[in-house]
Amino acid sequence: MSEEFKERNGVEEGEASFAELFEQYSEGGGDDLNIGDKVSGQVIQVGETTIFVDTGTKLDGIVEREELLDEEGNCTVQEGDTVELYVVGKDSGGIKLSRALSGIGGIAMLEEAKSAGLPVEGNIDSTCKGGFNVTVMHRRAFCPVSQIDNRFVENPEEYVGKTLEFLITKLEQNGRNVVISRRTLLERETAQAMEAFTAESGVGDEIEGIVTRLAPFGAFVEIMPGLDGLVHISQISHGRIGHPEEAVSIGQKVKAKITSYEHDDKGRLKISLSMKELAQDPWETISATFTEGDKVTGKVVRLADFGAFVEIAPGIDGLVHVSEMSYTQRVHKPSDFVQEGQTVAVKIKSIDANARRIGLSMKDAEGDPWMDIEEKFQSGQKVTGIVEKHEQFGIFIQLEPGITGLLPKSVIARSEKPASFEKLHSGDSVDIIIAQVRAGERKISLTTGDVQDDGSWKEFAPKKQKTSLNTGGMGLLGAKLQEAMDKKK
Repeated sequence: MSEEFKERNGVEEGEASFAELFEQYSEGGGDDLNIGDKVSGQVIQVGETTIFVDTGTKLDGIVEREELLDEEGNCTVQEGDTVELYVVGKDSGGIKLSRALSGIGGIAMLEEAKSAGLPVEGNIDSTCKGGFNVTVMHRRAFCPVSQIDNRFVENPEEYVGKTLEFLITKLEQNGRNVVISRRTLLERETAQAMEAFTAESGVGDEIEGIVTRLAPFGAFVEIMPGLDGLVHISQISHGRIGHPEEAVSIGQKVKAKITSYEHDDKGRLKISLSMKELAQDPWETISATFTEGDKVTGKVVRLADFGAFVEIAPGIDGLVHVSEMSYTQRVHKPSDFVQEGQTVAVKIKSIDANARRIGLSMKDAEGDPWMDIEEKFQSGQKVTGIVEKHEQFGIFIQLEPGITGLLPKSVIARSEKPASFEKLHSGDSVDIIIAQVRAGERKISLTTGDVQDDGSWKEFAPKKQKTSLNTGGMGLLGAKLQEAMDKKK
C-alpha cells in the first residue's frame, strides 16, 4: 500500500492489510490483465495447496499447487522462481492462474478459451483417420495430424497417451464438434521465443542447446523452448561424416555459434548454427601431429580421376595420386584399386600447411618389392611363377606380387619342349630358372632350364664395343694397322 494512500486516508499501520485490500478492490487491482493473458511472474509463496505469484499488478496470482508438480509428486518451483502461466479468472481476492484450462468445463468455458486464445489440456486417446481423438474437459475433440506438432509427424502412435496443451480452433454444435490445434500454440510460443532471442542475440554469438532431432542434412538444436537452430552436416565437425549420428546424438548438450538468421517464404525465422567454428582447426596443429615420412592409416573419403583423398585425422585429408597407389600393379582408375570408406595404409610424402595440402603414397607404405630383389633371386635359382600374359617377344611371368620376369621366345625355341610353354595361359603355374637379375632396371630374365647353351640372358646385357679385328692379340692399335694395310691392297 502506498504511503500516499495511508496519509490521504489516515490509515494506521495495524489497518494496512484491510486498507490495502480495500484500495485494490476499489481501484480494480488487476484490471490490466484479462482472461487468456500470459503472465510471467515470481513465486512469492509456496503453500500446501496453492502457490502465490507476483503478477506485476496490485493483485497476486494464485495457482493450484498440483499444477506445478512433477510425475513423482514433487513441487517443481520454489520462492523466487519465475513461472509463466495464463489468467483463467479473477476477482477482488486475486487472479487465478493456470498452465491451461482443464477438468470439467461447460460450453461457456470452452467458448471463453477459444475467444481468449487460452490453452486447454487434452489427453490424446487414440489415432483416427486424419488425426487424433483427444479428450478436453470430458468432451471429445479432434486434432488433425498436421496440427499435433510443428514438424513432420513420422509416427502418430508416439503421441497416444500423452497429455498436452491445445488451442481450440473450432467450436460448433453446442460443443459436439470441437477441433483443436497444438501446432498453432507451438508456433505462437516459437514466435514469442524468437522475438525474445533475436532481441538479445546476434550473428557470431555462442549458444548452448540440446540436440532434438537428426536428419541426413544436419542436426536440430533446441536453443530455448520452442526455438530450434540447424547445424548443417558440413558444420558439425572438421572431419568428414556421412550422417550427423556419427558425431552427435539426440539429447546431447552441445555448443554452437550463430552463423546466420534467415526468414523463409512463410516469414518463419531460420537460425543457422556451426559447431565446427568453435572447435580447433586441426590444420593449426598439423606440424605437431604429422611429419614427412610418417606411416599412418586413414579412410578413403573421396575418389577422383587422378587419385584418392584419404582422411588421416578428423578434418585432415591427403591425396594419393594414382601413380602412388601400387608398385605391384598398374592402376588406371582409382576406383579399380580402392573404394570410398576403405581403410588404407599411407606414407606422408609432403605437407604444405599454408595450402592445406598433404601428399600421400600407398605404395611407399607397403614398400618397394624391388628393394631387396637381389637377395631374393639369384642366377640359376629355380622358382615357380604365374603366367601373366604372352607377348610377341616372350612370356611375362609373375614371381611374386610386383615382381615380373620375362621368358624370351628365343629361349623357348631352344627348349626341349617348347610346345609346353606355348600352351600356357594367363594364371597357369610354371617352373622356370632365374637367368639374370638387373635390379636397377627392374628387369629379370628367365630360362627354361633345359637349354644346353642358354645364353639368352646376353640379349638383355649391354652390348660391348669390339676391340679387335683379327689382330692376333695386338689390340686396338693392331686393328688400325691391319685396316691401313688392307686399304693399300
